[in-house]
Amino acid sequence: MNNFSYVLKRFLQMIPVFIIVTVLVFLMIRLIPGDPARVILGEKAPLEKLAAKRVEMGLDKPLIVQFGIYLKDLVHLNFGESIRYNQPVVELLKVRLPVTLLLTLTSMFFTVLISIPLGYLAGMKKDKPADQVVRGFSLFGLSAPSFWVGMILLMIFSVHLKWFPINGWGADWGDRLKSLILPGLTSAIGVSALIVRNLRNNIVDIKQMDYVSFAKSKGVGRLRICLRHIIRNALIPTTTLLALKFLSVLGGSVVTETVFNLPGIGSLLVNSILARDYAVVQCLVLIFVVVVLVVNLLTDILYSVLDPRVTLQ
Repeated sequence: MNNFSYVLKRFLQMIPVFIIVTVLVFLMIRLIPGDPARVILGEKAPLEKLAAKRVEMGLDKPLIVQFGIYLKDLVHLNFGESIRYNQPVVELLKVRLPVTLLLTLTSMFFTVLISIPLGYLAGMKKDKPADQVVRGFSLFGLSAPSFWVGMILLMIFSVHLKWFPINGWGADWGDRLKSLILPGLTSAIGVSALIVRNLRNNIVDIKQMDYVSFAKSKGVGRLRICLRHIIRNALIPTTTLLALKFLSVLGGSVVTETVFNLPGIGSLLVNSILARDYAVVQCLVLIFVVVVLVVNLLTDILYSVLDPRVTLQ
């Protein structure tokens, strides 16, 4: 019951945050220099046509009236129509959002697959050759720009070995999954480097704890000590870092999507900002906000699963 009350309280706390962000996004997007009507009609459009287009788009009304219309549409889940793509925002999201979500999930899958074994190995083999190699990988991952890593992977695995498509989004799910491997790995390398260093340092510290020594003195098996006492406790602070990196991968998808020519929401957001496409920008920013709030809540819940001493209150 306490857990349910905590989750309910957190959801209620999200409401004012969502409202404040809605107001800020609405105002900030309109502070960007430029005229959406001129973007649509072109620089040489006559003033009469520009004025008519502003009336059609509702830009002639006061900001407070525009905001009221926006809130009314938002309550009815009407996110408007894109002025750049000439279609409802919802239809754009149906195509673009799954690409970015799949890319983010693929990246986090590779991140966990790389970082947890390497971080554990480096922590258990402190200052030994294996630790030095893993720390070298971490240094490379932290210093190499993601666009450069993506280009190198493309040259090796797509151009020379021809294992994966060079770019684009396949026609069927088999091709699409193949097209996500290199972008996901590109994003995962930089993220994994930080997670590996964090997990390695956590394991080094936990190995010296009294409860680990006590478990060894009782004759507890090595595997049980590693799983229940070392890895489980080391993952508690790493969980927060993973959650933050999930959000950074989602928010920074524009670079990866540009390198690999993926039709996701990262590239859509940049193009919409340049085109002063208010409806698309507002919708995408609100989606990012909701994702951030939900991920933070799930992280707190996961804390209580990893550490029974943590209670949701």
